[in-house]
Amino acid sequence: MSEAASPLAPAPATGAGAGEIEALDRDHVMPTYRRLPVAFERGEGSWLFDSDGVAYLDLLAGISVTQIGHAHPALVEAISGQAGRLLHGSNLFLNEPAARLARRLAERSLGGKVFFCNSGAEANECAIKLVRRHRPRGEIVVLEHAFHGRTLGALSATPAGDKQEPFEPLVPGFRVVPRDDPEALADAIGDQAAAILIEPIQGESGIHPIAEEVLLAAREACDQTGAVLVFDEIQCGVGRTGTLWAYEGLPVRPDVMTTAKGLGGGLPVGACVTTPELGDVFRPGDHGSTFAGGPLVAAAAGAVLDVVDDERFLAAVAEKGERLRAGVRALGLEDVRGRGLMLAFAADDAPALVRRALLEQRLVINATGPVTVRLLPPLTISLEEIEEGLRRLDSTLRA
Repeated sequence: MSEAASPLAPAPATGAGAGEIEALDRDHVMPTYRRLPVAFERGEGSWLFDSDGVAYLDLLAGISVTQIGHAHPALVEAISGQAGRLLHGSNLFLNEPAARLARRLAERSLGGKVFFCNSGAEANECAIKLVRRHRPRGEIVVLEHAFHGRTLGALSATPAGDKQEPFEPLVPGFRVVPRDDPEALADAIGDQAAAILIEPIQGESGIHPIAEEVLLAAREACDQTGAVLVFDEIQCGVGRTGTLWAYEGLPVRPDVMTTAKGLGGGLPVGACVTTPELGDVFRPGDHGSTFAGGPLVAAAAGAVLDVVDDERFLAAVAEKGERLRAGVRALGLEDVRGRGLMLAFAADDAPALVRRALLEQRLVINATGPVTVRLLPPLTISLEEIEEGLRRLDSTLRA
């Protein structure tokens, strides 16, 4: 199927029906998600196919995970080839795919060293431990409305009462400041502060780019006090904004960066990357993970970077992002915000809109709250598919 193709005819169903899968999920899976009543069983490019063989246009990419689309040939080849050689050897031995991936990530970002893990939350846990090891007992400053993960340390850095309160007491030592007040941010950084942890574009709270003056204030405060500036690029990195890393489109460079989601193209991988000055903060035994950086996920991440880390590809992402933004605005939608192919807009009863789009228009989008819809299509989406997505969104709005 070409990138622009729209598979209108259902493909033959091969798996269990949605009703059967829904019953299995209800009876045997812990109820931590409110799932929509569709079961996807395969994907190709920008399209997903449900258990009845019906095609859906994907403008979510697994929440910025399937960065190069579904079943990309280069990714499939890398995974199948590595699976036939070695899946796991443990971190007690040398691992060539991980070592080469670490060099590539470091050279294309902060120039230091890399710790591999299995998720974005784990990458942020690593960053939290790293800055505490660097400056023991120092506070970590975070911004209101941030989301850094659901493990206990990352959750403690996520200032949302509904997410934190059921799991208190949390990890101490985090200070929260407004996300749009550079003076408050600067005032919160004392001489013993360990770090400032920022998403350059807040994702889970609704795609809110942090103002450059706030980022500049953070950089200046860290330079003056010796605190570490950490950027959480778990959702906004790996080409999502039209540059390989979101910070490359900003006037500020961090000391530590966390990445995950799109890096593995669908496999679970995360990484914490440092500058050279912070590359040897950890000592043997300080941190670890059984599965992290295994040969399979390292090969997959290398294949993703082969596609994404290309000047023409990233320029096309920026172009497609502008087209999608303009098209959404042309539908009369308000507060369209974001960068590249990481966009959101305001909508009354966003969850209901998302449900109608899925069930009536076969369009996969996402609500991050009661009044925000999020768009995170695969970076390989074509301009023709963007137009089709806008048409389906318009039909949903008119229904």
